[in-house]
Parts: sequence; C-alpha cells; structure tokens
Amino acid sequence: MPLGGVELLELTYGGPLRPERTSRLVRRSDPELYVLVCPALVGPREMVLFDSALPLAPWSGALVLRFPKRSLRLPPHRVRRLLAVPIPAGSGCGRLLSQLLAGIAQEYVDCSPPELIRLGQTALDLTTAVLNRGVDTAPSPPHASRPRTLFLAIAAHVDRNLGDPGLSPAAIARAHGISLRYVQRIFQEQGTTAAAFIRTQRLTRCRRDLTDPALHHIPVHAIGARWGFPRPSDFNRVFRATVGVSPGRYRKGAAT
Repeated sequence: MPLGGVELLELTYGGPLRPERTSRLVRRSDPELYVLVCPALVGPREMVLFDSALPLAPWSGALVLRFPKRSLRLPPHRVRRLLAVPIPAGSGCGRLLSQLLAGIAQEYVDCSPPELIRLGQTALDLTTAVLNRGVDTAPSPPHASRPRTLFLAIAAHVDRNLGDPGLSPAAIARAHGISLRYVQRIFQEQGTTAAAFIRTQRLTRCRRDLTDPALHHIPVHAIGARWGFPRPSDFNRVFRATVGVSPGRYRKGAAT
C-alpha cells in the first residue's frame, strides 16, 4: 500500500514458507530502508525496527511500515540503539501509531491519493516521535522539569513562526527572555541544536507541501519561501544536503 514516500505492507503467508532477508541478499542490494514491524505477532504491546542493511526474518500477519532512512529525522547513531529490540506500543505515541497503521490498512481502498500521501507523512511523523522517545527512556530528574517545559514552549513558538526568515536561536532567546547560551543548552538536552531544530521543522513542512498534489501549482521556490527559505539557492542547497535530492526532483519522485 503506497503512501507517498513510505509503504505499508500486510504480510501473510503459511505452510512451510519462511521469508528471510539473508546476508547474501543484503550484499547484493540494499535499498537503504528502515522497516518497522507493528504489533500483530510480535507482541500485543510491542513493535520492532529493522535496517535493510542487516539480515531479517519478518513475521506472518504483521503490519510493516517501510520508509527511506533519509526521511527519518533522527541521527543514525541514535536509531541504531533501537534496532531489533522491543519498542513499547501499548500507550502514548506507540499506541497511536499502531492504531493509525491498522486504520490505514482497513480503509486504504476508500482513501484518495492525496489523503494517502498525508496519512503516510503522519505515520512517518509518529514513527519519528516513537523512536525519539525510545532513545531517551530514562526518567527526567525533578530539576529538569523547567527546561522541558521551556523546550515545549519554544517548540510551539518555532512552529508558529516557521515562515519568518528571521527566526533564529537568537530570536528565540529574545522572545523568551533568556540567554542564547541557555537556549543552546535546552536543545542540547534534547539531542540537537536550536538551528538544526528550526531547519528540520522547516524542511518537514516543505516535504509535506512538495508531495501534496493539491499544491503542485505552486512553484518549488514559493514552497521554500512559505517556510522560511526566501532565497531559492539557499532552499535548494539545504534541501539537497539534508534529503539527498533537489526539491524539484523530490516533488517529481513523489508524483510517480
């Protein structure tokens, strides 16, 4: 079931068959995908993430979400810690993701292509949230409550002002009455930087709009300008460096 840049599969087989991606097949071809197996036979409250660069044997009856590694907005070294280990799916974002994928599989034939693209992006966003939570499962000490609350407030501020080219770490510090150093410390505790967070959020919106058929009449450079990249050359450079292709090619790939 194609969902734009991601795919949802429902695996069913029986008898003596046992599908397996062996080391030999990995050496022959690696599509550079992450494979998320959602709770069917894995466990009632667990999901498991695999890497196409490693051998794997999927389960029968499982729902599987496949997506390019480059589309996951998490550093590879953080994702590596979650490969082939149980990821909770009984509450929070894990439960929401499981329910979303089950719902997509059930209603797929009744959804329009634009709706499927949006559902695919939503599934990818939830997957990112689930995995991001998984690499930081240790409870926060009591003194960490203020930085966490402030980070959420800053994230909301960033979301409201993504289209402003002047949005920057210094602008965030001024808006919240704190020092630039403190802003950087708050984001460091989340495993990123303020500038990288802003850039990632902008590119996420750009990727969403570039794959939306309802917005294909809007030029690529206008999409970039809408989300804080007023200069087409800067938008093209940042998008290519992060995603691996130009914005125009990304849009064409999503359309085919």
